[in-house]
This record gives sequence, C-alpha cells and structure tokens, in this order.
Amino acid sequence: MSKAKDKVPEEIIETEYSEIMEKSYIDYAMSVIVSRALPDVRDGLKPVQRRTLYDMYELGIRYNQPYRKSARIVGDTMGKYHPHGDSSIYDALVVMAQDFKKEMPLVDGHGNFGSIEGDGAAAMRYTEARLQKVTQEAFLQDLDKDVVDFVPNFDETEKEPQVLPARIPNILVNGAEGIAVGMATSIPPHNFSEVVHGMVAYLKNPDITVKGLMKYIPGPDFPTGGIVTNKDGLLKIYETGSGKIKIRGRVEIEKASGGREKIVITQIPYTMIGTGIAKFLNDVSELAETKKTTDITDISNMSSKDGIRIVIDLKKGADAQNICNLLYKKTRLEDTFGVNMLAVKDGKPETLNLKQVLAACADFQYEVQNRKYSTLLDQEWEKSEIQEGLIKACDVIDLIIEILRGSKTLQDAKACLMEGDTSKIKFKSKASQKKAAQLRFTEKQAKAILEMRLYKLIGLEVDALLKEHQETLKKIETYVDLLQNKDSMTRLIIKELNGYEKEFGKKRLTSIENAEEAVYKEEKVKEQEVIFLMDRFEYAKTIDVSAYERNKEAADSESRCLFPCMNTGRVCLFTDIGKLHTIKVQDLPHGRFRDKGTPLDNVSTYDSGKGQLLCLSSVKELKGKEVLFVTKNGLAKRVKGEEFDVAKRQTASTKLGEGDVLLAVSIVGEGDSVVFQTKRGMFLRVSVDEFPVQKKAAAGVRGIHLSPGDEVEHAYVLKQSDGDIEEIDYNNKKIALSRLHFGRRDTKGVKK
Repeated sequence: MSKAKDKVPEEIIETEYSEIMEKSYIDYAMSVIVSRALPDVRDGLKPVQRRTLYDMYELGIRYNQPYRKSARIVGDTMGKYHPHGDSSIYDALVVMAQDFKKEMPLVDGHGNFGSIEGDGAAAMRYTEARLQKVTQEAFLQDLDKDVVDFVPNFDETEKEPQVLPARIPNILVNGAEGIAVGMATSIPPHNFSEVVHGMVAYLKNPDITVKGLMKYIPGPDFPTGGIVTNKDGLLKIYETGSGKIKIRGRVEIEKASGGREKIVITQIPYTMIGTGIAKFLNDVSELAETKKTTDITDISNMSSKDGIRIVIDLKKGADAQNICNLLYKKTRLEDTFGVNMLAVKDGKPETLNLKQVLAACADFQYEVQNRKYSTLLDQEWEKSEIQEGLIKACDVIDLIIEILRGSKTLQDAKACLMEGDTSKIKFKSKASQKKAAQLRFTEKQAKAILEMRLYKLIGLEVDALLKEHQETLKKIETYVDLLQNKDSMTRLIIKELNGYEKEFGKKRLTSIENAEEAVYKEEKVKEQEVIFLMDRFEYAKTIDVSAYERNKEAADSESRCLFPCMNTGRVCLFTDIGKLHTIKVQDLPHGRFRDKGTPLDNVSTYDSGKGQLLCLSSVKELKGKEVLFVTKNGLAKRVKGEEFDVAKRQTASTKLGEGDVLLAVSIVGEGDSVVFQTKRGMFLRVSVDEFPVQKKAAAGVRGIHLSPGDEVEHAYVLKQSDGDIEEIDYNNKKIALSRLHFGRRDTKGVKK
C-alpha cells in the first residue's frame, strides 16, 4: 500500500507538434553551425581542427620533437574531445597539412598526405604528423596562463579550450569553407604578411576604412597562385563580406620546334584543386575532338612535386592568345570563387566585412594579452612578497636562528614570525624577545623563511636575491603599465605580430589586376558541301563529295540515311514522339569513308531509348519545301520547312495527342501522295495537296476515317517523280501502291 501511495503520477504536457519540431530543428541547426561547420572568428578554426591541434599539444608532439602516427592523434582526439568519427578528424588533420589548400599549414605531415591533383592521403596508420612551429608559437602558447576559458569535454572527464589563443588573424590567412544548416561559409586565404600589416594598420588607427585596409590587404592570395581578374570589384566584396572573385590560371606561351608555339599552364585557379585538373585535361581534349578548335595537337600533364606544368601543343601558325581565350571561356582555367565571410562571433553566426574581422581579432588579442599579463602580474606580486620577506629575514638572521633554536614545534616558530608570539619560545635575552615580538611576516614569507637553506646567507646569494627583487619590481611596473595603458598593450601586440611576420611571412603568389574579358574569335570555316552518312547503328559522319563519288555504291548500300549538306549548316532529326533534334554539321566527325563515325546521341539531345528516328534532313534541304506528318491515329498535315530552322538543340516538331505517335515524316512536293495502311487491312491513297499547310504546333487533320479499334500501321509516301511501281507484301500477296486509286481525305479506303 505504501508503494502505491509513494508513486508519483505521470505528468502529461500538451503542446503543438509544430512548436516541438521548430525548437528541435533550431537546436540541431545551431549545434551544427556553432559546434561543427563554421569557424570561430577569433582563431579561425572549426571545433574539430581546434581539438586536434590541442590534443597534439597535450601529447607533446612539438615541431622540434619526432613525428607521431596520425592514428594515435586521431584516436586520442576522438576519445577525449571529438566523438564524431575518426574520418572527420583525420580529414581535418590532412587538410591542415596540405600546403596547396592552406596558405599557412598548421600541421607538419610526414608521408602521403594527398596531392593537388586529387589523390587521397594514405590511411592514418601509415602517415605521421607533428605541429608546425607557427602553430605552437602563435596558436598554443600561454595556455597555462589562463588566457582562454576551458570547458568540460563531451563526457566531462577532460577540459578543453573554448578557443585557442591565436595571435594572428587565422580566419583571413587560411580562409575557411563549411556547409551548415541553411548557411555556408567560404572565406578565401590571404597572404600572411599582408594580413599582419593590415592588422597593424587597424591597431594604430581603429577608424580606418575598408578601402584603407585594402592598401595593405589588396585581395586574396591563393596557395595555387593564379590571377584575380576583377580588382575593381574586390572593394565591394570586402565591404559587404560576400561576392564573387574571378580567378584565372597563369599561362605562358613558349616557343617549340618547327616554328610552333605551346601553351604552358604553371598555376591553376584555386577552385581547380583535386579532380578539377583531370576534368580540365578532358575538357581540352574534347575541344579538339569536337572540332571547337583544330589548333590543339596534343595536351600533356607534366606536373610534379616542383609545381604545376600542363603543356598544350599547338599546330604551326595557330593564334596562341586566341586559344588561351577559348580555354578561359570553355574550361575552368577561368573560374569564380564565391565569397561569404560567415563566422561564429559571440556565439552566433554573422557575415563580417574585412574591418569587422580584423576588429574581432584585435579585441580577442587585447583579451588574451590582458588575461596573460594579469596572471603574470599576480605571479610577480607573489614572488615580490616572498623576496621582500627573505631580504628582511637576512637583516635579522641571528634573531630568526635564535627563534628557531628556541622553538619546540614548527607552528611555534611560524606564529612568532607572523604574529610576534614569543610565549612558547626560549630566548637568550630579553632584548631578543622584545625584537621577536615586533616581527610581522606574512604567511607566504614565513613559509619561505622556514624553508630557506643556509647557503642563501652567503654574501653573493644575498646580492643575487636583491638583484632578482629589482627585476621583479621592474616586471611588475611593466605589467601594470600594459594592463592600465592601452597604447602600451597595442605596441606589444604590434611587436609580436611583426615578429611572426618576420619569421613566417612569404611572398604573394596570386596577382591582382583588372583583366579584359576573354574573347574567343572563332576560326572562319571554309564553307563547302559535304555528304552526311548514317549507318544502321545510328553512327553518323560527314565525308567530302569526292570521297562519296569514289565509294558511291558501297555508301548507298551500307547507309541508312545519306544526303548532301553544307559543313556550316545543321541537320534535323525527327523522332516518333514528336521531337526535333538539331546537330551542327561541324560537331560531326569529318574524315574518310571507312571511318566509324560517332553515335548521334553523343552530339545531340537525341536518345534512342526515348523515341525512334524517323527522318533526317539538312536545314538547307528543308527551306522552300513542305514536310508531311502522319500519325498512328490517322492525323496528317503539311508544315513549311522554314519552321524547323531553329537554333535550339531540341524542340517540338508537332503536337501529338495522348497515346499517339508519328509514323512518317517526309519532304513532299506537288503531286506526291500518301498511302495509309491500317491494322485491319484498309488502304487509302490520298494526294498530299488535300492536307492543309499548318504550323508545327498544330495537331493536323484526319487523313483516314478509322473504324473503332483500328489504327494506322504504315504510311507510305509516293513521289510523283518516282516512275517505279512501289509494291509491298501483304497477306501473302503483292500490292502495287502506285496503282491504287486516289481517294478523298477522311474516308475509310478499300479492304485488301
């Protein structure tokens, strides 16, 4: 009974489901934003990067110590600070060691840490790592001086820094990329020396404008080099914190043998890192294969550990600069880097401009330095107190020795030194007792006196103590000045920054200029007539008229479709689902008669799996002609050929009803006729003149009157100019289509 009475009743809280979902989603989003995806503006690091570096520091993996296995670092980080899987930690470690991704790598990697061409790093059990010197000195220094707050780790068994005491604006130096929930950050890397100069300029003049800061930080400096081509647009980007930076690879034109030239790419856009290089090589090859240019004869990737070197060989007489412009237009040799300077500031995501980033970093510097020198000042005050006590003790050392010899316990001696309590101590004289009663050492001083060794009474040791005390007083004076005088603190921060710049600074790799937009002048193709050939497998090509005449018999027998066209024109493909696909003749391979050709779906939007090919023709052949359309439901119409002279690669050739398909598409002229054959054996021959000329968007008119359940099975177009009698086999008998009597449109026809 007592258990039933003690049972606490369930409490049911009623709330809106949408409110619970909204709160849960916001909590999740903020967790991803702050705890995983976005960097902190103060140290420019994401949590996984910060935890990895701190763990390496805790493990003692210094820049001047031996490398340690990456697996050891990853495992320790995951177990202590970052329980999100080993791959995310190792990926972060690898990126921090890659000099082609980071302006200033924070980790010194030993082993295979990937390549600029997209090769992945070796497994963590094979690679080794240690901290870079700059990381140790500019990110992890003074952690023992209470410069940043420490918070419990995920299971509250360890403490980790909330932020690293970074002494440099790392968020600008190394940039950042990350995708959170509903937002993303993309900050380009900058030159370390320039960022330091910009930071110093801000510290000297906090009222400086973004335009003024850009005299020191003119733009991004990508580790892959390249050229920023929109210099005039950078001011707006740095004022707003977002925009697009246009970057190009660096290209040199070198002389080759035989009077030819070659294009050599020595630096690539930052966005081309990884698989982008292989795609660039494929894109250049495709430009040559599809005859976008005939000037490229070969492309080779000669890149090595010494740098990028992609060589494009040109034929003799080619305009190298024009080919460069083609590469800028058609490949990622010219690309854009989207800037969105989003970072966590005061615990919230915020888009910052250049000045706001430097201001946040400067405020953090003042905070770190104030906390550091407050801690050091407290230490020096404590040291000074002890030193004063020892100096004072040296002056009355005989009295102190008398007190110690006359004391029975340590507590009695300590009480006499601190409070002048002589009641429990035997003195040799009343004078000594009277002097002892006047002693007033502090607790720390008394403890230091009692622990002092006799050799400290040597004259030189006493002089050293006095000298050390003077140095302590000077330090106290310096620290007080730093903490009370902002100008003094500013000078100290500037001195540190200049020291880092002198030791770790390097030259800019990326040029910044206002480049003209790349304009490619297409080579004028000499217009000539060629013969279009397509075999039964739908492989197409073009050949010269002379080549066709030499192989006329074989070409006529082997080709499913064959007609003359201009090499500057277009070919029209009509399919049974009412689609028109156009192909530039120049996109088709041109060569010898026995060359294989290329599948139509490689050079057009045509897909043989989504419709059957009914008719091919050149645009030139259609002009001034009419095209007849016949559908399974017996509808027919004529359309002027000019309507199919379109620039689109795919468009509708006619309007079809639900379930209807095209059976025939043919160029017709005056006096031509069409024979409808239905599934039930009805035949109707009608002159094409009976069908109206309509727009391609029209459905057509009824050509044959179908009985319920019947449908057109075949539609045969008979040319008036064709003198031969066309016959077909139907139900084991021959039917001469050209001898059928003409009927009227929309009649049933005759049974055969």
